[in-house]
Amino acid sequence: MENYTYDFFFLTFPTHVKNRSYLSIIFVLIYLTGVVANTLTIIVIYNDQHLHTPMYLFLCNLSIIDLCYTTITVPKLVHMLLSDDYTISFTQCFTQMYFFGHVATTEDLLLFIMAYDRYVAICNPLHYHSVLSKRNCLLFLTVAWISGFFNSSATTFALSKIPMCYSNTVSQFFCEFKAFEKISCPIAGFQLISYLEALIFGLGPFLSSIICYIKVIIVILNIKSSDGRKKAFSTCSSHLIVLSMYYGTWISVYVMPPLKDGQIFEMTLSVLYTTITPMLNPLIYSVRNKDVKRAILKLLGCKVRDE
Repeated sequence: MENYTYDFFFLTFPTHVKNRSYLSIIFVLIYLTGVVANTLTIIVIYNDQHLHTPMYLFLCNLSIIDLCYTTITVPKLVHMLLSDDYTISFTQCFTQMYFFGHVATTEDLLLFIMAYDRYVAICNPLHYHSVLSKRNCLLFLTVAWISGFFNSSATTFALSKIPMCYSNTVSQFFCEFKAFEKISCPIAGFQLISYLEALIFGLGPFLSSIICYIKVIIVILNIKSSDGRKKAFSTCSSHLIVLSMYYGTWISVYVMPPLKDGQIFEMTLSVLYTTITPMLNPLIYSVRNKDVKRAILKLLGCKVRDE
């Protein structure tokens, strides 16, 4: 395209018109489940003094991020499916891209912080309260959220200034950075910057989390008591599941080479990490965590037996 366009067209799920209403109902149910589960997690952690620890402070922030994830993407998708209007204005698109990039970067760093929390708790327990003090925890979270702001602001601003040479059709159901790279004009140095951004804020935190858990597993395997090993592993198993789900889909979307007719595959993976994973995260932590389950029962007014 020679002229810059201020409207974009989403190329979403190829489905029959009759099925769009059913598809929208599914996304609404996923969205509402995620909102209820994450909001309940935040309320439970806020109300229960026993959960005012670094691990649950980070979990509370993860729930806030997951609420943002689905709110940024799902309502617009449902509107498109029901109205059959797949266009979005320039301002709306890059606003959505900014907020999505902000929470995505913050989550990358937050997942590493949570892995580091488990590393200190298991590998260096005597120094846990000094390393993960309230001041340090707030500092870690501030750095994560501010990093998300600056990274997303820079990438969104840079991409918004690049004209779309090939098309104004976005092969995605939301304004996503990679989808726009495919239709934007080649600019010298921009691809290098985008790769560095993915390396610093994506692959870097992921590899750091893996290193933390390798050291954690080594320590756990050296525990002589089987009960001790089981208890130590249970404290980090939920986060390992969340980490695997998030990065498994993220790496598949952003690292794998382009596929012929790979639109459906990429879009399905995008649905997993933007809607399904945020919905499942609080459920995973609740089901596998006795403290959270006990706090939920207390919040609901049920009698809880002290252990």
